[in-house]
Amino acid sequence: MKKIKLLQQISSEGVVAVLRGETPEEVVEMAEQAIEGGIKVIEVTMTVPFALRAIEDLAKRYSSTTQDASKFAIIGVGTALDPETARAAILSGAEFVVGPSLNPATVTLCNRYRVPVMPGCMTIADIQAALELGVDIVKLFPGNLYSPAMIKAIKGPLPQANIMPTGGVSLSNLGEWIKAGAVAVGIGSDLTSDAVKTGDYSLVAKKAAQYIEAYRAAKQ
Repeated sequence: MKKIKLLQQISSEGVVAVLRGETPEEVVEMAEQAIEGGIKVIEVTMTVPFALRAIEDLAKRYSSTTQDASKFAIIGVGTALDPETARAAILSGAEFVVGPSLNPATVTLCNRYRVPVMPGCMTIADIQAALELGVDIVKLFPGNLYSPAMIKAIKGPLPQANIMPTGGVSLSNLGEWIKAGAVAVGIGSDLTSDAVKTGDYSLVAKKAAQYIEAYRAAKQ
């Protein structure tokens, strides 16, 4: 049941912060600011040096099951290329797994432990294969190669597919993606780039609040 609830929570929250940084401490700071701004689904990518430290730290601070709204967040791992990486992240506290491509062994591992897995897909063939493996949400990646109209094209032959575009999603086009049928969106560098340039990480919270506002407006 926990997997089902997590999928419902991710879909309800609608915005996933995809975080990359130079150190685990930097990523934890980004995550805390994103959560403060209202983005409650955090994806820590494995390209971060010692990324598991950041996942473990955040998993201890936040929970998807808490009744305390200030401590509620869903912490997951991104750029999981193989099942070994996925399992290590799960043991460190990751509650969902995201990959840049479809790796059947990673999907099998996540299904074994009832952990939501979102592999990156680019083609109808990829998405069909993911569905056949039991994937519940497919990451359309890289999203900047497509327009929101791609979701309608996918849902023609595959109306049952839940699509989460990641890469190229911005404040200016988030509404279009949601209205096109995206179950959620992944936000990467646009969320954190200003903070990294200036060293002012409060800018992450401000940008996160703007994304949440745009998401809620699109859902209405």
